[in-house]
Amino acid sequence: MLIEVGAIVVALGLLMTVAYRGLPVIVFAPLCALLAAALSGMPLLPAYTELFMTGVAGFVRAFFPLFLLGAMFGKLMDSSGSAAAIAAAMTRALGPRHAIPAVVLAGAVLTYGGVSLFVVAFAVYPLGAALFRDAGIPKRLLPAAIALGAFTFTMDALPGTPQVQNIIPTRFFGTDAYAAPLTGTIGGAMVLIGGLVWLERRRARAALLGEGYGTGHQNEPAARSADRLPPLWAAVVPLLVVLTVNFVLSRTAWSVETWYPEASLLRDFPETRPRDAASTWAVIVALSAGILATLALNSGRMRDSVSASLSAAAAGSLPAIFNTASEVGFGTVIKTLPGFEIVRSMVLDVSRHVLISQAVAVNVLAAITGSASGGLSIALEVMGRQALDAAQAQGISPELLHRIASMASGGMDTLPHNGAVITLLAITGLTHRQSYPDIFVITLIKTAAVFILAATASALAG
Repeated sequence: MLIEVGAIVVALGLLMTVAYRGLPVIVFAPLCALLAAALSGMPLLPAYTELFMTGVAGFVRAFFPLFLLGAMFGKLMDSSGSAAAIAAAMTRALGPRHAIPAVVLAGAVLTYGGVSLFVVAFAVYPLGAALFRDAGIPKRLLPAAIALGAFTFTMDALPGTPQVQNIIPTRFFGTDAYAAPLTGTIGGAMVLIGGLVWLERRRARAALLGEGYGTGHQNEPAARSADRLPPLWAAVVPLLVVLTVNFVLSRTAWSVETWYPEASLLRDFPETRPRDAASTWAVIVALSAGILATLALNSGRMRDSVSASLSAAAAGSLPAIFNTASEVGFGTVIKTLPGFEIVRSMVLDVSRHVLISQAVAVNVLAAITGSASGGLSIALEVMGRQALDAAQAQGISPELLHRIASMASGGMDTLPHNGAVITLLAITGLTHRQSYPDIFVITLIKTAAVFILAATASALAG
């Protein structure tokens, strides 16, 4: 037993270490997976070609359209100046005295509107750096502020968010992106308030010690000229288009689920279940509509940059999805090892309440893979059916399962080997040593909120 579990621990520890040192996860994820397989006595080449690559291919097949369209939408919002216009409006409204809330809310608006997490970090960073510099707030706190706005409550808690972490559970529980709206809103508020309280305490302590923005920083941004930004209404409309189209196609009589006769789908695509695929289809259409709206509203401003923006978005979507897919491949190998059965049994035996055991399972797998979407996919593939059966027996709705699973994916995923964390620190020119401790506290706040919600919902269900 000790050897089997030790193989997983060693492989995970190595993957976290190389990520902490800035080495590419896409290279080391398969190597760490094969190390775990070797320590467990599994043949290496079959483990690579039949397990690791199958996990990679399955994730890419299911979610590449969302990554690609999300990257395109985000890049067009960025290159048109729309993202910067929204962020600038938030900072003007709140001012340097409230620099931390301004950065958090700017990131939250963009993420909830469908802009990919990576693009949000690029868009918010220049304005955040300027605000923090003017307010004398240490730059080392900026990554945590961006992470709070982009990587937490708007990623997977608030109902309707088009981020992939909120779409994955729909395939397993027959829900849509608006599942358990009250629970998600309460959870989102808990994370936002808790994160802001922590960051403000850190700001106050730094001020008391006389610590300012700091000097000698890397990657200091050049501010975008305000006269090159679009008006605020033109910047906001594409976000509203994405949210509105997603809602209409998910929760009204025009639902995308009704677009195709089920009989013809079963004949031509026998493995397709419209109810399971509908949420993904809705987000694909919504992001496409947002892209068209962005192009239409900024045609003059972007006349010479559309081709370059789309090419950059397409190229940028590949590292994002393949980093995540590699982590899914790592998890796919891990879940076939003897040690994983021991870990799985321990996770399932944590609580008789399905919401709590599911939150533990998703958190553990998100931590192992360093990916919210990767860990969530693996957890629901392995345990989703069992969780759904247990929920029905306990009188818990599939919508609650969806929301708790989605929020749990954005808990312990942000360990040092997480791709979004690595990218965020690279963008801001800071290191894990400088800024990761505050990101980790945000991670703990998010994780605590998930378990509070799971425990409360379990208690109310009896």
